[in-house]
Amino acid sequence: MLARQRQQLILDEVARSGAVKVADLVAALGVSDMTVRRDIGELAGRGLVDRVHGGAALPRMASVHEPGFATKATQEVEAKTAIARAAASRVPAGSSLGVSAGTTTHLVATQLLDVPDLTVVTNSLPVADELHRNRRVEQTVLLTGGMRTPSDALVGPLAVAALRGIHLDLLILGVHGMDPRAGLTGPNLLETQTNRALIEASRRILVVADHTKWGVVALQTTAALTEVDIMVTDDRLDGAAREQLTGLVGELVVAAW
Repeated sequence: MLARQRQQLILDEVARSGAVKVADLVAALGVSDMTVRRDIGELAGRGLVDRVHGGAALPRMASVHEPGFATKATQEVEAKTAIARAAASRVPAGSSLGVSAGTTTHLVATQLLDVPDLTVVTNSLPVADELHRNRRVEQTVLLTGGMRTPSDALVGPLAVAALRGIHLDLLILGVHGMDPRAGLTGPNLLETQTNRALIEASRRILVVADHTKWGVVALQTTAALTEVDIMVTDDRLDGAAREQLTGLVGELVVAAW
């Protein structure tokens, strides 16, 4: 197993459980104690985990930490691409579509280039740029105003005001975390408020979230899982999480990659 693969498995376990012991990783991965500690050291150096006695844990500031767009764009690319394809297949031609900020929603935008007659309202600079520069069919792209965040979202009172009176058929919503009790959460208060405005403007809500988002609880709740009409995730989400989501969201779609 390559170091990259081992480290991704460590991140997955930390995201799922909150913390993991070196001894458990040694048994699960079939490698030496030294190899696991070296992997944890590298992940800690990138700010992805906290190195604790005997193992690794979620970063202490996970509830408010907001990685930049470029950083998140390198994570879980295959899973996010599979999710994006599945989500884009649910977008009807001729619809009015909201797209929130995020690296997964940006990948959805790349899959929408051939969907005709879309009107897209977004607070994401990368999404707006993707659709504007590369569209091959008639599309209208409307970008909200607002203050720019590390995730290249436009948020705050200007963005919320721009969404008042807008009526959207479907919202493609990215999330920082999802949890059975906390719901959909985000670390940036202004961004969660702007996402809430997008939700309130939309008839149906389609959430795109890879398996690493499960069990992550950030600072503020954007919406309850019961508000989600369609949840699109990837097939590395474990069975227990799938069962819980099936009972909470309108429809669960699991994209294979």
